[in-house]
Amino acid sequence: MEPDSPLRGLAETLADRSDADLADLLTRRSDLASPPLRGTTILAQRALSAASIALAGEGLDLATVAVIEAFLECGSDTARSDVVGPVTRDQLVSVLGRRLKRPALDQRLADLVAQGLIWDSGAGTARKPAWIAGIHLSAALPWRGHHLVGPLATRSPEQIHELLDALDERPRELLATLASGPSLGRSRDAAPDADPAAPVPRLIGDGLLARIDEQTVELVPMVGVLLRGEPPLLTATLAPPPMSDGPGRFGPEAIDAAGAGEALELIRHSAALLELLGEQPAAMLKSGGLGIRELRRLAKATGLPVARIGLIVEILSAHRLVDSGHPEPEPAGSTGEPVFAPTAAVDAWGHSTTERKWHGLAQAWLDLHRRPWQIGDTDRDGNTLAALSSELFDATAPLTRRQVLDMLAQAPPAAPVDVDALAANLAWHHPRHLRRWTRRFVGETVAEARELGLVAHGALTAPGRTLLNAGTDDDAAEVLAVMLTALPTPVDHFLVQADLTVMVPGPMTPELTEQVQAIADLESGGAASVYRISEASLRRAFDTGLSGAEITALLTSRSRTPVPQSLTYLVDDVARRHGRLRVGVASTFVRCDDPALLTAVLTSDAAAEVALRALAPTVAVSPAPVRDVVEALRRGGFAPAGEDSTGALVDLRSRGARVPNRARAARMPQRRAPVGPDQARTLVHRLRAADRADQEPRTSIKATGDTNAAALIQLALRTGRSVRLGYVDAQGAASRHVVKPRALQAGQLIGAADDGSEVTFLLHRINGLELL
Repeated sequence: MEPDSPLRGLAETLADRSDADLADLLTRRSDLASPPLRGTTILAQRALSAASIALAGEGLDLATVAVIEAFLECGSDTARSDVVGPVTRDQLVSVLGRRLKRPALDQRLADLVAQGLIWDSGAGTARKPAWIAGIHLSAALPWRGHHLVGPLATRSPEQIHELLDALDERPRELLATLASGPSLGRSRDAAPDADPAAPVPRLIGDGLLARIDEQTVELVPMVGVLLRGEPPLLTATLAPPPMSDGPGRFGPEAIDAAGAGEALELIRHSAALLELLGEQPAAMLKSGGLGIRELRRLAKATGLPVARIGLIVEILSAHRLVDSGHPEPEPAGSTGEPVFAPTAAVDAWGHSTTERKWHGLAQAWLDLHRRPWQIGDTDRDGNTLAALSSELFDATAPLTRRQVLDMLAQAPPAAPVDVDALAANLAWHHPRHLRRWTRRFVGETVAEARELGLVAHGALTAPGRTLLNAGTDDDAAEVLAVMLTALPTPVDHFLVQADLTVMVPGPMTPELTEQVQAIADLESGGAASVYRISEASLRRAFDTGLSGAEITALLTSRSRTPVPQSLTYLVDDVARRHGRLRVGVASTFVRCDDPALLTAVLTSDAAAEVALRALAPTVAVSPAPVRDVVEALRRGGFAPAGEDSTGALVDLRSRGARVPNRARAARMPQRRAPVGPDQARTLVHRLRAADRADQEPRTSIKATGDTNAAALIQLALRTGRSVRLGYVDAQGAASRHVVKPRALQAGQLIGAADDGSEVTFLLHRINGLELL
């Protein structure tokens, strides 16, 4: 074929595609759909722009990148400057060799054609087509050089290591600088005629650097990965690296059970942290975050690692269960500054079912625009990154988090995947972000997913897989059902021990949870939790209105072991002493049926602390609030109980500080909203209508001017034919339309567009009319 032979353009190729193929193109390259398209010519122009091609390159795997590099290598030999190519399949095979199997090559060529990155030039034959591409095709590559068809492309990591080990100190320093920073470097020794003994020409000759132009070199990505100590990028074969060695020791049920256990621990630790923050809110840094000192305080109080506290705080904040503000009631020792405390939504969350609690926390983590595992790291200025600080914000965090888990979901069910294999597969499927897929990045993301119950034993759990596939809130029911199946069956009993502890062999029913937490304090959590009954915990239970007989009945009916006599004695003793003093609201009054006991109270230090004074042998009053009087008397060794105006016991337990609920922030929109199938079909319909409107006239029945135009419209109305018209709107924008007239009235043409919608045109703005 001669160099100046006519070749098919992309616009011509797109016009010949079916509606389904065009809809698929718009779905896969959503940026082409905005602003609204006016024909396939405009679509082709957008598809050939460097910016759009670069966006399309985000979804290309390593094998497709190699095909593009081979295409550019073969297409650069042609004499044309307006396109790359034509390139045949045989030419690509000669460059790639046996590194990419023929079916895989054909699949990627078809994919590139479907995305409009290459197209049939018309210069080949039906059995051996020749493709061409736009001059900006290289924008789809993740790097500037053609490294996958370069001298190191067929080398193994061991062979590349041998080249690196043979280098002198100065060349190794140059490579290390490019590996730790930008891979592009500028040097006057990059020109082909530079001194071959200089370090840069030697590295270019060894294939460790690629020459981009006479002053620019680029580090070969396979070399950079090895220098950074990350899993190697294998290019000797362009097949994806193995994901897993096969089924592991644990089956799907064991993996789901382990994930459910982690979910229960997450909920328990979240509840404990919320309770602690309610009692003593965390101070806010001047920069707006939660400092490391506060994290350590919370970790010490809860017995959890600092890293886990940071993760839970970030998730609770994203779920709107923790927020900053001025809490009510104001805690003791408050300085009036904003603090981090639970929101009012915590009370409703505490009464939710286990699976709903987990779903909310897991969804909040998936959508979190931050990376909690970076808490405690330092930024470029050496400042420590604090939890809930703006420095942790990362708009790409939800996307990359899902990419890691989606890659894990491609492994066979219950097949464990280690971090190196996962990082290698991510680098193969998303080579544009090669530097992101480090062992730490991937490993920390998987570790967070493990702490949320999404991953267990190196595999994705069934609830995690379902959550990833849930696109809308309507799918929450399926996620909840799968998680409910994975959770262990709640138990409605416990085992009372001789040392006054209660052992619960599994997660408790909501009713039993409330009952046990009312009479005992958690001592050890986990799959089998241990609670301890003490005088303080029993007094707390009596404060809620429980009687000694009710507590004894609870222990007897729920325990699978005999209730120790020592525990029965303790319950009776605390019940006998509890409530003999009654504290009510006067400001505060204290009444007691035993005058001797009240006399002892009035002579104690506690009475002086709250200014108690006697009104009668069995009644005293204080100006202090009820809660302060109760706490002072308890510190003095007494066991008072609160009562209301009717004499009934009231629960004086503190619910903790709360900050007001803020309006839930809308999910941050994606950088570009995807085009759905229905929207794509509508766009294609309008695209076809615009193409028909821009076709060359096929008849000689035309009209210009209002009178002739009206006559031609009347003819179209009588014959039922359509018209093509040119129109200038009020802003002076010209356009062409194909319309089937329905009426002509009041100087307006009312007609139906191709999609059936009604359109109206002012007659005096029509600058051309043709009967079709």
